[in-house]
Amino acid sequence: MKVNKIVIGCDHAAYDLKLKVIAHLNAQGIETEDVGTHSTESCDYPNYADALCKKITSGEYERGILICGTGIGMSIAANKHKGIRAACCSDTFSARLTREHNDANVLCFGARVVGEGLAYDLVDLFVSTDYEGGKHARRVAMLDELDK
Repeated sequence: MKVNKIVIGCDHAAYDLKLKVIAHLNAQGIETEDVGTHSTESCDYPNYADALCKKITSGEYERGILICGTGIGMSIAANKHKGIRAACCSDTFSARLTREHNDANVLCFGARVVGEGLAYDLVDLFVSTDYEGGKHARRVAMLDELDK
């Protein structure tokens, strides 16, 4: 089931790519909320990861996308939040399987790692791929237990 709304954030290194990703999602009819940053001026990525994760853990959004230079910092920051399963992906196979097997609710990637076309492919897979459940449900439940 394709999500129809998503929250997105970035740091200064990914500002330009974030705008392109937002336009790409909006062209598909997917509503986006941009939690920042809103310029290329140097900023602290954990602030934007925090803002995005709070919107997911509150139930306002089901999934989010975080973009920084590599995707690594954002994924580390996001995974500090209870209930967040963020995955840093730079290939389509991982983007698909992190949804199918891990029920990831935040996709992270790096603007300095992936190009515009690959970014669109990653995002498209993330918003359209369902969680399989089944044998994976036990493992996802184990991940949730680690939050306690």
